[in-house]
Amino acid sequence: MITSSNPLKQVFHCPEESNFYSHCLESLVLNASDQFRRIVEFGSGEGSPVIKSLLRTDFNGTIQGFELNNVAWKIAQSKIKQYQISEKYTVNNCSFFDSLLYQSADCVISNPPYLPAVDDKIYQPLLHGGTDGSTIAKKLLSLDCDRVLLMVSSYSNPVGLIDYALDLGYSVANFEIAPLNFGYYSSEPKVKSAIANLRKQGMAFYSENIYLLAGVLFQKQQKSQRDLSIELIQLLTAF
Repeated sequence: MITSSNPLKQVFHCPEESNFYSHCLESLVLNASDQFRRIVEFGSGEGSPVIKSLLRTDFNGTIQGFELNNVAWKIAQSKIKQYQISEKYTVNNCSFFDSLLYQSADCVISNPPYLPAVDDKIYQPLLHGGTDGSTIAKKLLSLDCDRVLLMVSSYSNPVGLIDYALDLGYSVANFEIAPLNFGYYSSEPKVKSAIANLRKQGMAFYSENIYLLAGVLFQKQQKSQRDLSIELIQLLTAF
């Protein structure tokens, strides 16, 4: 049970973003290939995106999630039990990076923390993505997994993140993109100030009320594979 007078400070809550993450998971991973059997998720939150995807698809593999927020983890446990999908989806209340399960995964998935700020003293510290918002996403890519599905924000140094992935030998295999309104977390003054500073440096792209969020499937480059990174960059920086 959430006891805080402001539940948004306890558990991440943004239905539009969660629904888009769920959509990307379905279209880019669960429905895309039968090669995705063992999936590992960083930052499961209260589990809704993955649960929705599993209920709408015929995915027969397993997803192992990791969530440090104890309140969110308890909600996820309750939902998994409610929908009776524990044979497909498990959320662990411990560090993703300590588990090493990603080493044997067919794909790593995440809507990673991407709020830029000078430090993590924000509404939800676990949503802090470093000074430019891309720190955690880069850390996930540095694990050298064959396929990584990440949500990439247009105000969190998207060009730098994509260039980093390309330097590691990834290509953009596929992507989905959607406009989102700035919400409770991204409108926090400390975060909004960091975003504005990034914009001055050519590292954030947005309009007054709208930013773009992309679900991006990064895959280790194959010689015959088309790389969609230029198209993705053009779209994310179109403001």
